[in-house]
Amino acid sequence: MPAPTQQTPRIGGEVIRLLDNILAKALDARASDVHVEPKEHLVRIRFRVDGVMVEQRTLPTSYAASLLSRIKVLAKMDIAEKRLPQDGTFKAEPEGRAPVAVRASTFPSVWGEKAVLRLLVGAAVMPLQELGCSLYQSDTLRRLVQRPGGLLLVTGPTGSGKTSTLYALLDEVDTEVRNVVTLEDPIEVELNGITQGQVHPKAGFDFSRGLRAILRQDPDVILVGEMRDLETANIAVQAGLTGHLVLSTLHTNSAAETMLRLVDMGVEAYTVANALIGVVAQRLVRTLCHKCSTPGQPPAHEMAELGPFALDLTGARQAVGCEFCMGTGYRGRTGIYDVVVIDEDLRTVIKSTKSTKDIKEVLRQKQLPTLRETGLELVQSGLTTLTEVLRVT
Repeated sequence: MPAPTQQTPRIGGEVIRLLDNILAKALDARASDVHVEPKEHLVRIRFRVDGVMVEQRTLPTSYAASLLSRIKVLAKMDIAEKRLPQDGTFKAEPEGRAPVAVRASTFPSVWGEKAVLRLLVGAAVMPLQELGCSLYQSDTLRRLVQRPGGLLLVTGPTGSGKTSTLYALLDEVDTEVRNVVTLEDPIEVELNGITQGQVHPKAGFDFSRGLRAILRQDPDVILVGEMRDLETANIAVQAGLTGHLVLSTLHTNSAAETMLRLVDMGVEAYTVANALIGVVAQRLVRTLCHKCSTPGQPPAHEMAELGPFALDLTGARQAVGCEFCMGTGYRGRTGIYDVVVIDEDLRTVIKSTKSTKDIKEVLRQKQLPTLRETGLELVQSGLTTLTEVLRVT
C-alpha cells in the first residue's frame, strides 16, 4: 500500500492536532458550535459566537476527508458511511483546557460531508435578572412559580435562551418541600434536588410517554422541554388543571401567538384558558463590545422602520470591531423579555377568539411593553444597537 502523500493527511498527529486547535480556538471565542464545511476548493471553518456565524481560516480540501474521519472516530460513527447523516458524542480535551462534551452531527453535501460540533460547556444556572429580566419581570415570574398549579410557557425561536429561563425558574422553586421532575432533550445542566429525565425517541421514550410516567411520580412541579405534539400538549394542559405546576416551551414569535398556538394544535380553548397562568416571550440580543463601541445614532433607515413609535435614542452607541470582539463589535448577549400574566380579561378572549389581533389589543390596553419596546430601552442605555433589536424582533 502506498504511503499517504502530503496532499492527503492521514488520521494521525497532524489531523489530531488540527481538530484540537480548532476546538481550543472555539472555546476561547466562546463559540457554541463549530461548522466544518467542505467546498469545491477549500474547507470552510465557521464558529457560532453569540448566536451569529463568524468566519475562521479556511483549510485545503485535502484535509476534508481526514478531518471528518477523525470526528467520526471520536463520536463512534461509521467511518465508511458517507451517504447518510450521522450523529454522536465525545469528550474533547484541548491542550491546556478543561474537558468539554461535544455533540457531533454529519450531513452529506455536494462537496462532501459537513460536520457541526455543538460544544456543551457546563454552566451554572443564571438568576433571572442576570439573564436580562427587569426587576418587575423577575418578581412577576417568581410569584408565578410559587403557584400550586397551572401552565407557564416560555416561547421564542431556537437559540433564544428558553432553556436558560426554564432553569432559572426552577432555581426559584423550593425543592425541599416540592417534588420537581423534568423531561428534557437533552439535559443541558444538571440540577441538584430535582429528578431530571431525558427522552430517547429511538427507544420509544418520547415526551408524551415520559410526561404520562412523570404524573405517576407524585410531582408538584413538572418541566417539559418542549410541547411538540397534540398528545403532549393535552397531557400538559390537564396536568396544569389538576394541581401541578407545568413549565414548558413553544416555538412561537410572540406572547399573543402562544396563547392560541395550543388551540391551533387541537387543545380545547376552554382548557387552555383555564390552565394557562403566564407566558414569557423572549429573544437574545448581542451586547456591544465595551472596548470599541462609540457613541452614535442608528442609521436613518433603521429609525424609519420604527415609524411613529420611535423613541429618543440619544444614548445609542455603534458597533465598531476590535481584536477583543473578533471584529464583530459585539461581545456577549442579554435577553429581552415580554412577561404576561394571564388574568380574567385574557382568559375571556382566549376562549372566544381565533385571532391574535384580539389578544394583542387586550395586551395593548394593559400597556405591557412589547419585545421591541424592551429592546429599545437597551439601545437607549447603550447596551446594544438598534440593528440587533430589529434583527431579533
